Amino acid sequence: MITRSQTLLFAASVGIIVTNLFAPQTLVGLIGPSLGAAASESGLVSMATLLGYAAGLFFLVPLSDLVENRALVLRMLCAAALAAAVASFAPSAASLLGVLFVLGAACSCIQVLVPVAASMAPPGQEGRVIGDVMSGLMIGILLSRPIASLVADTFGWRAFYGISAAALALLAILLGLTLPRRRPLAHASYIGLIASLVGLLGQEPVLRRRALTASLVMAAFSVFWTAVALRLSAAPFDLGQKGIALFALVGAGGAAVTPIFGRAGDRGFTRLVTVFCHLALIAALGLAAWAGVGAGAANAGGAWLPLMLMGVSAVLLDIGVTGDQTLGRRAVNILQPKARGRINGLFVGIFFIGGAIGSLLAGIAWAWGGWNAVCAVGAIFGVVALVVDLVGGPE
Repeated sequence: MITRSQTLLFAASVGIIVTNLFAPQTLVGLIGPSLGAAASESGLVSMATLLGYAAGLFFLVPLSDLVENRALVLRMLCAAALAAAVASFAPSAASLLGVLFVLGAACSCIQVLVPVAASMAPPGQEGRVIGDVMSGLMIGILLSRPIASLVADTFGWRAFYGISAAALALLAILLGLTLPRRRPLAHASYIGLIASLVGLLGQEPVLRRRALTASLVMAAFSVFWTAVALRLSAAPFDLGQKGIALFALVGAGGAAVTPIFGRAGDRGFTRLVTVFCHLALIAALGLAAWAGVGAGAANAGGAWLPLMLMGVSAVLLDIGVTGDQTLGRRAVNILQPKARGRINGLFVGIFFIGGAIGSLLAGIAWAWGGWNAVCAVGAIFGVVALVVDLVGGPE
């Protein structure tokens, strides 16, 4: 039976691990120039970690149905700690991208830890334990960008990965001492498990549709958050890493409405509220573009209003993305209880692919047309998600 202290350890663990996935979005403005990367290539830094995480969800997490889970988690954590340590010494952009891909893949151990925590819960309390653990994940996502900005501002971007490596190594030690052994019951082959993912995707239209819209809004989210650090560091905002950290913390406030979306789904308003979320996302990117234009016309003393509007757009964007993700998770997790783990892996993996694509396009759009091009690309993703809503069938 899981104790309160063990639940807190699980929550802290997933929160610490997930910071590695979103921190690069606020560090691209420092990493790219220091390694000689062109502006169009800056988005690759954020893309590599997200793409690695998606690969881990598809090809590493299924191992939790075949091998003892405690050993799997410890090996993945050790690999993540080693990758973060190597990233702190990466001599070139190419070498850093490869290491960040490995780091992202190893961080998919999050999706192994959550089922382990649920298996330790008393009967009938699995949902409470999963909710407590996932709260740690959400806190990690919200704090990853401001923490990375503050560390980078004080010690440089390499220090963030050095600190992360130490934290991951400490987690491996703590979890090695506390995690119980959990042997899976499945007797399928690894190839069979991977093949079953394709079958599940083909069987479930709701999974396909919700994963598609999730990937589209995650792409828009990544486009914005990968490039906004570049915009805020430029005139007339001229924010340093501390200022960008505060902006990221304010923008994360949109996630506070998560419980509202969950209750709306329980009451049968999934489709209506999903349309609202996608409209909010499109409006957020329109407002962000307008704020960018206003900032360009302002002098240094008159940049506060555009900065406030940029903050409002960030909150609105996070509301739209969080709502889509919450409703999507609810919809796919009631499809096939026996395949819930693989369905969740598919859903999360597909929307992280969208995030990786968004990060890649952010750098290209910034180099091609600046902030307006970035906002336009993000809005296009939102419009496509809205079209999917309107032509899709019932949930």
